[in-house]
Amino acid sequence: MTISKRSPVLVTGATGRQGGAVARHLLQRAIPVRALSRNPSKPSAQALARGGAEVVPGDLDDGASLRRAMEGVSGIFSVQNWWETGTSREIQQGMNVADAAKDAHIPHFVYSSVGGAERGADITHWKTKWAVENHVRQLGLPATILRPVGFMENYYIPAVEKALIGGTLLDAVRPDKPYQLICSDDIGAFAALAFAKPDVFIGKAVEIAGDELTNPAIGATFGRVMGKPIKFRRLPLFLTRIMLGKEFHQMFKWFNEAGFQADIPALRRDYPEIAWTSLEEWLTREGWAGKKNYARHAKTFDARIPRAA
Repeated sequence: MTISKRSPVLVTGATGRQGGAVARHLLQRAIPVRALSRNPSKPSAQALARGGAEVVPGDLDDGASLRRAMEGVSGIFSVQNWWETGTSREIQQGMNVADAAKDAHIPHFVYSSVGGAERGADITHWKTKWAVENHVRQLGLPATILRPVGFMENYYIPAVEKALIGGTLLDAVRPDKPYQLICSDDIGAFAALAFAKPDVFIGKAVEIAGDELTNPAIGATFGRVMGKPIKFRRLPLFLTRIMLGKEFHQMFKWFNEAGFQADIPALRRDYPEIAWTSLEEWLTREGWAGKKNYARHAKTFDARIPRAA
């Protein structure tokens, strides 16, 4: 079975980095997109419409609006932004989308989780995604679970970007521990591939990554692209508790002890349609060569840490 090209895929988070990438790649495959937006008149939603998407009103907190938006769709891409919602609301929103999909008998549900969610990580915003995954399974939805690793776009977090421009990669992951990365564009491409080949992907949960490097290698990669030395400076783990709080301390502890475990060679072998962008390729494409100023879209990353409640 292949997806009907006359039936759209509903994309949540379509004005964000993941959802926007999914929408772009679906349209590139000539799969119609219905983009969910709380405010279809805002500029980011209108940009989607100009790109060929149908933009419809809807709210992840409002089950009735979700069911209306799902009328006649052939698939759903579900992603929640815990930075905006906090963890309890993230779970509720994820369950709301899954419940509405069950009621609407949606033939393919793609949920964006996180790498390592299934391995019992003691990190609240990992546990939230595992809770949503379990709800999807309990409902018996025909689903694909994507488990992306660390986002390359996180280097645009203002404090991180500022340090890099100043010549320092500051991170709490120990220098000998490989860290896996993926760019949002590859997540979008993989989700679109899943929608294009539901017979292949329904029932799968896949941890996805495009590159794996230690922090010294990451610093060297930034240095090559930016054309200046970038020195890795390790932030002591105990300071993450003081500076960032328990949630992020637990996250960095997990990065040091377990970490992401995507099988990158197998991904490249099994899914050659995906670019599997390396960090160096992404930095070059994003214009980090000779970078001296902050990215315009750095403001989209909220420096506040939501309460894990």
